[in-house]
This record gives sequence, structure tokens and C-alpha cells, in this order.
Amino acid sequence: MAGLSLALALKTALRDALDVTLCDPALQRDPTGDKRAFAIAAAARRMLQALDIWPGLEAEAQPVVDMVITDSRLHDPVRPAFLTFGGEASAGEPFAHMVESGAVTSALIEGCRKAGVILRAAGIDRLSNEPDAVRVTVAGEGPIAADLLVAADGARSRLREQAGISWISWPYDQSGIVATVTHERDHEGRAIEHFLPSGPFAILPLRPGGALGHRSSIVWTERSSAVPTLLASDPGDLLEELERRFGLQLGRLAFETRPQAYPLSFGVARRFVADRVALLGDAAHVIHPIAGQGLNLGMHDAAALAEIVVDAMRLGLDPGGADTLDVYERARRLDITAMGAVTDGLNRLFSNDILPVRLIRDLGLGLVDRMPGLKRFFMQEAAGTGSDRMPRLLRGEAL
Repeated sequence: MAGLSLALALKTALRDALDVTLCDPALQRDPTGDKRAFAIAAAARRMLQALDIWPGLEAEAQPVVDMVITDSRLHDPVRPAFLTFGGEASAGEPFAHMVESGAVTSALIEGCRKAGVILRAAGIDRLSNEPDAVRVTVAGEGPIAADLLVAADGARSRLREQAGISWISWPYDQSGIVATVTHERDHEGRAIEHFLPSGPFAILPLRPGGALGHRSSIVWTERSSAVPTLLASDPGDLLEELERRFGLQLGRLAFETRPQAYPLSFGVARRFVADRVALLGDAAHVIHPIAGQGLNLGMHDAAALAEIVVDAMRLGLDPGGADTLDVYERARRLDITAMGAVTDGLNRLFSNDILPVRLIRDLGLGLVDRMPGLKRFFMQEAAGTGSDRMPRLLRGEAL
């Protein structure tokens, strides 16, 4: 989604002055089959609005109007709410929306097609640098020469490796189980995050529907060693394990999609740029999903790089030149480092059952809940609207 957003932003701003080619084998597949859901923060939603994508997505999106955070053990009979967030990022604007991945991807692909982005359903086999261009070989098609190559090919990026950029990472010994569940009662736009000793369990509201009338997405963090047995268990037993974590506040539950597990890790590139190469999204950074910011961080990358490239070309500068790419490196390094450190620290702080640590963190949550100014700051950071120096697209402005 970050790569598609960047391609659309560049082509929309520069039109005939720039050829944009997007190569991805996934273009062969129907994106609507992907039922995973993502939190689109307010700033990323503004970007989609500026790219004329959001009007077609709004009917598919569920506003998140409230968030409740608890900290408890799995067997605790009561899960007190230590911290709640409510309100809006700005007047009439929820701080996030939940949207299914397939809907967003489909809308972005169609937007790219209409804007004139060249879409090739093939990957890139290799790259080589020349004095004034980067040359890539598209699988089964042949070479392309370009001023700039943007690697948005995920955490295991082959292009990052070929560009000679090293990767710092460590595993969390946790896996994230994701699924869509249907339930009897209305969630009322409320997101809930239960901090449990094995990791956070998030309930994220989706648009109404499903066999029981209402739907939510879950992100269930569990010790990796327990996941194979858990997912191989009888469907009734798995649903019982879900209910123990989910609770009964929304009535009867059922799985709408089959639960899938993904190993969790932290990773960051030592550099975000090389000779005529820029990294984007998961190719540049992978963070823990505890704050739901992974996709939004990639959208921030796309907004920043699009603005830097567009401004450079309007000044007659080389969009893939070292000076242009250095600006992108400086623009993103601090934000990515800070978000990675915060999510890593939160996961280590909350994914344990050490009594003194529990007391300290619960005291901290309670203090934040009693400080409206601090709560407002954290909400704006989660919405992506806390900085005065955001790229123009994240403010909802065209390039």
C-alpha cells in the first residue's frame, strides 16, 4: 500500500513530466481476497483524501471513536480500564479508521491505473548502477533504466540486499494471530487493547456485517511456541480460547475468517538510501504491532519521499541524486527510530507478569488517564497529526 500510494502521488503531481512504473507479482492476484484489516490514522486518511482515494473507501471504513486499554492476567475475573482515549484528531475527524486491506489496495491500484502509472505484474530480478541511472531487470520482460528505484518489497527485501544496505533485526518470540470475528452486539466504534502476559490482544472495530450482525478484527499476540498447537486445535476449543481473551461484552462470537499467524520481529535498515535507491515501508523498517503504526509509518515514508522528489524535479534537480535522497534519509530517520524504540519498549514493558513492573506500569497508565493534556498529545501522535512539519500530503494538501 505504501508503494502504490507513492506511485500515485508522484504521477498525480507530475503527470507527463514523469514516467512511473510499479513492478509487483501480487498484481496478478485479486486484492479483494485479503481480509486483513489495518488502522488508517488520521494523517494517512488525509493523504488518501488528497489522492482522491478516500471518497471511494469511506463506505468501507469504520471510524474508531474510542479506545480502552486494560492490563490484566488471562484468568482475572475483572479487567479494569486503566486508560481511555476518546474524541477526534480535529473537529469532525476520528483519530483512525479501520479498513480491510483488500479494499484499500484495490482502490489504490485503480487510482494508479487511471493516473497513468505503468503496472507490471512481475518482480525485479536484479539491479545495477550506472553513472546517471539505475538499471533493473524485470522478471520475464527485460531491463528498465530509471533515475530512481524505490524498494517497497517488504521486510525480506531482495532489492535492499542488492543495494548493499544492511539490516538490524531481532525476533520477539511472539506471533501475531489475525482474524475477523463476528459478534452479536455493536462495538460502537470502540477499540480495546488488553495487555496480557503473553502480549497484547487487540479488538478493532469494523463495519457492520457478518453472520451475527457486527464485526471486529483481532490481533492476538501469543508466544510463538504455543501458536502451532493453538491453531491446530479443534474449532470449538479455539473459539473458547478466543472468548477467554475477547470477553463476553459483545455477546456470542464466531470466526468469520480463518485465523492466520505471523512471526513478529523488529527490524530497521542501517541506511534508507543507496545510489539511486530509496527504501520504503517494511523494506526500511518493521515494528511491533502493539500500537498499530506499521502501515502508517510506511504511508509517512511515501508522503515524505513524494514531496521531496516532486520538489526536486520542479527545481530541475535529479530525483535520484545523492542530495535529493539525503533529504529523504534525514526526514525519516528520527521518526522511524523513535517509533521503533517506543513500540519495542512498550512490548517489553507490558508482555510480562512481573509484579513490581505491573504496579509501576499500571500507575503510569492511571496518571496519564488523569492528565487531559498528555492524553491529547498521545492521541495526536497516534493520529499522526502531532507534528507541525508533516509532509503536505499528510495535511491533506496536494503536491
